[in-house]
Amino acid sequence: MEYYKQIHAEPVWRQGWTGRGVGIALLDTGCAFHPDLEGRVRKFMDFVHPFSSSTCYDDNGHGTHIAGILAGNGRMSGGRYRGMAPEAELTVLKVLDRQGGGCIMDMVRALQWLSLYAGQYGIRIVNISVGGTGQENAAENTLLLTEVECLWDHGLVVVAAAGNNGPEPGSVTTPGVSRKIITVGCSQAENYGIFPEVERAARFSGRGPTEDCVVKPEILAPGSEVVSCCPPTGRRRSWYTVKSGTSMAVPMVSGAIALLLEKYPVYSNVDVKLKLRESSRPFAGEGQGWGELRVDRLLE
Repeated sequence: MEYYKQIHAEPVWRQGWTGRGVGIALLDTGCAFHPDLEGRVRKFMDFVHPFSSSTCYDDNGHGTHIAGILAGNGRMSGGRYRGMAPEAELTVLKVLDRQGGGCIMDMVRALQWLSLYAGQYGIRIVNISVGGTGQENAAENTLLLTEVECLWDHGLVVVAAAGNNGPEPGSVTTPGVSRKIITVGCSQAENYGIFPEVERAARFSGRGPTEDCVVKPEILAPGSEVVSCCPPTGRRRSWYTVKSGTSMAVPMVSGAIALLLEKYPVYSNVDVKLKLRESSRPFAGEGQGWGELRVDRLLE
């Protein structure tokens, strides 16, 4: 099942909502040049190699894939692989290296930069498809949570991954454990022979509750075998690739929020969170969060 059918995004796109004028900050491995994103990366900052280059790049590919789900316009696929908010604008903050790893303090510095410059670049949403297990330095983890919650307190909508350490309870990664921000898990369509397809949480998707007994993740979205943008390599360029994980589910939600904020620009981050809760489709027997993202209900 195509992800946009699973979450009922097509009716909203047909109404003309594209995320135009809404700024999204992407904290990831960077973003490579891609025709589907051309002209909509407003700012790039490299917190891994801060003095190496001012040109936007991605030496891993993860960030480009997330950017495509967020805001790709599908140009190189005839619209087939368009992102959730194809006219949103991106601010790309590179916090992960070539291997997709990183350190907490690079994340912290990126979040502190956002505290200063989010308004200048029109940023309303912060997409964090990144997470740690919480076994690192406790003081740094606390600082990371403090910074994401500071952004929330300043009015930004912060959306983070639940991580891929499920299905055991308490397996949500940091900063997704924050009680304030919106944490996203991965839903997956499954077919049981004679029975129709049903959606449920993917087995790998991180689950709560947190150590503070907070139910997490709040919402689920498709994240299994998602086709999106990739950095072009070699003579025979391939503009798309397939990836899976809660990382892919996060931009589904962030992009849907961009559509919502285009339609209702006066909404606060609290308004957004309440609207997501009211519009989500509960899963029978799942026992976690609000349910799965429904884009059509979100924009009603």
